[in-house]
Amino acid sequence: MLQINYLRENIDKAIAKLAKRGFDAKAKFEKIVAKDDLRKETQKKLDNILAQSNQIAKEIGTYFKNGEKEKAEEAKATTATLKQQSKALLDKLNQVSQDLQDLLIHIPNVPHDSVPSGKTPQDNEVVKEEGDIPKLHSEALPHWELAAKYDLIDFELGTKITGTGFPLYKGKGARLQRALINFFLDKNTIAGYLEVQPPYLVNEPSGFGTGQLPDKEGQMYHVTGDNLYLIPTAEVPVTNIFRDVIVKSEEFPIKYTAYTPCFRREAGSYGKDVRGLNRLHQFDKVEIVQIQKPSDSYQSLDEMVEHVTKLLRDLELPFRILKLCGGDMSFTSALTYDIEVYSAAQKLWLEVSSISNFESYQANRLKLRYKDENKKTVLCHTLNGSALALPRIVASILENHQHEKGIRIPKALVPYTRFEYID
Repeated sequence: MLQINYLRENIDKAIAKLAKRGFDAKAKFEKIVAKDDLRKETQKKLDNILAQSNQIAKEIGTYFKNGEKEKAEEAKATTATLKQQSKALLDKLNQVSQDLQDLLIHIPNVPHDSVPSGKTPQDNEVVKEEGDIPKLHSEALPHWELAAKYDLIDFELGTKITGTGFPLYKGKGARLQRALINFFLDKNTIAGYLEVQPPYLVNEPSGFGTGQLPDKEGQMYHVTGDNLYLIPTAEVPVTNIFRDVIVKSEEFPIKYTAYTPCFRREAGSYGKDVRGLNRLHQFDKVEIVQIQKPSDSYQSLDEMVEHVTKLLRDLELPFRILKLCGGDMSFTSALTYDIEVYSAAQKLWLEVSSISNFESYQANRLKLRYKDENKKTVLCHTLNGSALALPRIVASILENHQHEKGIRIPKALVPYTRFEYID
């Protein structure tokens, strides 16, 4: 959520930047400023009445002390009237403040200066491409056929148990999943991230804190009986560790990593590009989260991108890095890099990581702050990224490392799988 002071001081700049998202903010900002003016006016009236009440309360004591009972009674009657007025103003102030917040939460984050303009993924900027595209043999198969051939994943059985988008991993397929999770967690902790294991369900304040609510409730699984939500990513519970927290300056950078299953309804997803592991309702992911000082957050973003690319080099997968255009970024992000791996049998680039700097947008919702060198309370910056999302990594390993007689496991992963080949 944007800060009202930022909007008032940078309104033209914010309108121009939000235009990169295709978001017309002018009329909305006018409403926000008008509502904030009303809030300030109401607060001023309330403060004046409370000051009058305090002054009269002191006078009442003096009147009684001096034996001026009639004046004391008149003052008490005035106090009663002021009390009614202050209650009405307080009710109005609370309503105006709520209306102001309702307006602010529907304004997306302001894009960073470097974010390219555009509306669709075709407008994203390719920052880097690395690795050789594999040349597969003539009888190469897509991963869903390889999974069936080597009895690694049973999509039909998963559908029987739950529904489409809930695969069942078996044998070496299950071991490959577990190996990747442990490999990613080990690499993340070596890089200084503290491993945590958070809950897989969150409450409404947690969903609001990271921006999933009220923006993405249609994509989340809702446990209505308890009013809880299955997490779409570990970003939600991990970042909410710091909700309503004032961190110490010496604690920066705060770095956490977590493995969780992720649950997404993915309503409206269909077509050839959602086959197999390409798009699921339940999938495994290892996440990295950072809490940083505003002055250092973009250096941390670059470090997170480099960390994830090292994981892909270890897995011997060709990848590319995209800087997302304004229209393709998430509602809460100020700058996002997507990392995609090449799926050789499908001849597709598949997103496996999205790494974002939210600047103070989430922190404002979370009330996540620190005290700077001047002892002033300042909002932190929050960042997160996938390191990594498993389904498309598995798909790419199966497809890119397949040979006529089987599938080779990347060398860095062998100590975790304890097998070098799937055949």
